[in-house]
Amino acid sequence: MLYCPTMTDKNASISDLSFEDALAALEKIVRNLESGSAGLEQSIRDYEQGVALRKHCEAKLKDAQLRVEKLSLNAAGQPQTAEFDLK
Repeated sequence: MLYCPTMTDKNASISDLSFEDALAALEKIVRNLESGSAGLEQSIRDYEQGVALRKHCEAKLKDAQLRVEKLSLNAAGQPQTAEFDLK
């Protein structure tokens, strides 16, 4: 189980993070990796955690997409919902 270094509760996992918190942690990891200040082993651990955070963020976005419905009017002028399409 991977843990987020920005979390105050060390027993909480990435799956407990909100999208916003996971994204902030991912951005911090990216900044740290780009700076090159960490050693190889720490960089590998950070990269692995970054991958887990990215997957978590993608899952959160996919879940949100499935919950969003596009509102439109039918031929009679009545409101109706339609599946949200990102295309």
